[in-house]
Amino acid sequence: MKKLTIKDLDLQGKKLFIRVDFNVPIENGKVSDDTRIQASLPTINYAIGQGARVILASHLGRPKGGPNPKYSLKPVADRLAELLGQPVKFATDCVGTEIEAEAAQLGNGEVLLLENVRFHAAEEKNEENFSRQLAALCDLYVNDAFGSAHRAHSSTAGITQFVSQAASGFLMEKELEYLGKALYNPDHPFVVILGGAKVSDKIEVIENLLKSADVLLIGGAMAYTFLKAQGLPIGKSLVENDKLDLAKQLMEKARARKVRLELPIDHVVATQLEPVEGIRTVKISETAENEAGYDIGPETVEKYRKEIGEAKTVVWNGPMGIFENSNFAHGTMEVARAVASIDATTVVGGGDSVAAVNQAGVSDKISHVSTGGGASLEFLSGLELPGVKALTDK
Repeated sequence: MKKLTIKDLDLQGKKLFIRVDFNVPIENGKVSDDTRIQASLPTINYAIGQGARVILASHLGRPKGGPNPKYSLKPVADRLAELLGQPVKFATDCVGTEIEAEAAQLGNGEVLLLENVRFHAAEEKNEENFSRQLAALCDLYVNDAFGSAHRAHSSTAGITQFVSQAASGFLMEKELEYLGKALYNPDHPFVVILGGAKVSDKIEVIENLLKSADVLLIGGAMAYTFLKAQGLPIGKSLVENDKLDLAKQLMEKARARKVRLELPIDHVVATQLEPVEGIRTVKISETAENEAGYDIGPETVEKYRKEIGEAKTVVWNGPMGIFENSNFAHGTMEVARAVASIDATTVVGGGDSVAAVNQAGVSDKISHVSTGGGASLEFLSGLELPGVKALTDK
């Protein structure tokens, strides 16, 4: 980490603006999953303990640049107060003279949560005036919202130009440490597991990881573009026909770099998904024209489990099939268990993969579960994240 962290700041009596990721699901006016709030607690508690006057900011949903009660952070303030065991003040906006007065009245160790920053269209446009207004609330800035670090918005990037110091919080630091080590200094063998629907979503990740990975295990619908590029029958399986040449090029690159790019050898197919009809397990080469693949098969699971078992570093992004449907969940669940069972550095990122390790009940056995889907993908693609770049260098 070549950037300042919260531990490098003198926080006593200072108004500290912390950009958190409180983009959580809310049902009937209550937070239904507080994972992201929990993830921010170490940073918030540290700031309170150091005597900072804590001002928290986040986005929630996509309110389209104007106030919308459906996307208010008020329920988050209530849940956060329960988790912190102390009152959390709630501001009805995130900028303006009234809010500046509220921030100025905070005592040491007190917490104020601002209303959704995306209630202002200027936030996502990273407008300078809005960034200045946010900066007017505080003395120092901390970004602990890795999930939003790939966006150059006012509260993640713009604000840093108008504060004396901008540092990372503990969650941001942990994300960068684990993802950075996997990318630039992994222990070998380094196994990358990629799933999900489209090759096009993962092109940059594959190209970048070919520099450091030893094995790529491909699953999910994206595998069918590679399989079809090899001339194998894939029936009605999802495929990106305009990416077949690209898939061939990626396989060539992998061969040239001596990286093993492994594809499914069998799969679970059905003739219809809703309701499920004609379900069976079959070798890829025996797929019928009226069948589509929705999960990797048991032979592929065995093959992948063996590769994972020998790894010293594993990065996993994207499910092996439509795991929300119990008929097609086996492959993803088995991969989750395999990753959790090894003595290695294991990093899981992307909403679906995170949901899978939670569903399999093994998230506590993963070295690092990333909170940022898009951000972790961009980081693994080798792109510089605006929210990280904007922080003060050590």
